[in-house]
Amino acid sequence: MGLERNDKPFDVETIKLALKGHIKEGYTFNPNTILTESDPSYNRTPSLHDQVHVLVCVVSAATLTILDDEHMQKLRDVRLAARDEGRGIVQVAILTHIDEACPEVKRDIKNVYRSKHLKEQMETLSKRLGIQLNCVFPVRNYSHEIETDDDMDTLILSAVRRIIDYGEDYLKDITDKENS
Repeated sequence: MGLERNDKPFDVETIKLALKGHIKEGYTFNPNTILTESDPSYNRTPSLHDQVHVLVCVVSAATLTILDDEHMQKLRDVRLAARDEGRGIVQVAILTHIDEACPEVKRDIKNVYRSKHLKEQMETLSKRLGIQLNCVFPVRNYSHEIETDDDMDTLILSAVRRIIDYGEDYLKDITDKENS
């Protein structure tokens, strides 16, 4: 789900239902309607498979500085909903389009962790969302390249690997709690 400047505000309660697995596959979010238990898209008995295990916020480095407080508050509300109610859903952020925000990285992707500007952007995103800095992953998007690039792939795959690891850890914690 995207949060664009002209998007209507979404209902955080509907997002909470999605986090808990109460929304069936294929549901189309509509800011004009609130999902109720009588809706055919409402899943009354969600399994662990239906629930969210990792919350990933994706923010473009090219637009981070112009994101207004209202949009950041929407993202924080979803993040807090994932944390609350004892769910403990792991939360990460992906900072995309890093090459558009930093000429040093555009010249050479290997400069990603050497760039002071990019470090500041990661810290800003971390602070504004309330997500730990070690859970903010910078990636460069493929946009016009026709060949893959190992350095770009390394950043992308590293972020995906961490997301998978966090999800597996979450599931292990859940099953350990159920078995105790």
